[in-house]
Amino acid sequence: MSMTKLEQMQQLEACGIVAIIRANSADELIEAAAAIHAGGVNVIEVTMTTPNALQVINDVSSTYGDTVLVGAGSVLDAETARAVMLAGADFVVSPVTKPDVIEICNRYGKVVIPGAFTPTEILMAWETGADYVKVFPSSGVGADYIKDVKAPLPQIPLVPTGGINAENAADFIRAGATALGVGSALVNNQLIATGEFATLTERAENLVKEVQRARSSSNSV
Repeated sequence: MSMTKLEQMQQLEACGIVAIIRANSADELIEAAAAIHAGGVNVIEVTMTTPNALQVINDVSSTYGDTVLVGAGSVLDAETARAVMLAGADFVVSPVTKPDVIEICNRYGKVVIPGAFTPTEILMAWETGADYVKVFPSSGVGADYIKDVKAPLPQIPLVPTGGINAENAADFIRAGATALGVGSALVNNQLIATGEFATLTERAENLVKEVQRARSSSNSV
């Protein structure tokens, strides 16, 4: 039995890490997914820049079922959003806010995470029907920006993406991020190509620990 949208959102938030994976083949991506899954990260975003991305999404979804949430990233239009949902994507991520993408995801009950940057864009994405708003790029502004945005907009769950690693993940969580989009600091093509999957597992474990540590310290304040 497949999970409801609410259950998927609960899984995404409990994990706190959305692993953004770009790989050269479906086999490589599935191996990388297995490695970070072993480290406790069970939310994976396959970017549409991955070769044969739709087949990869289908393969990963078939391999893991409900134990891993598989999403599609870099989705720029409704046609692509529909294609990835049919391929088995549980959630859809975009670097920008496109109302037609949000609309089709809501129509079919899929989690949608559009990208925005300014407070005006973030609010617009939320009011258009986003489940979470991807704050992108976060690399140049840091965790303080998330804290500043959350002050007047506490109701909007933010997923900062860009430049996040084990060293600053806790800062972003303490600043109010609901989850973190993490790319090359977790999975990069060089580690995949050289078969260093134990390193991927270790990186995943470290990130999950940092998220949990930040959440426990925030709860105890």
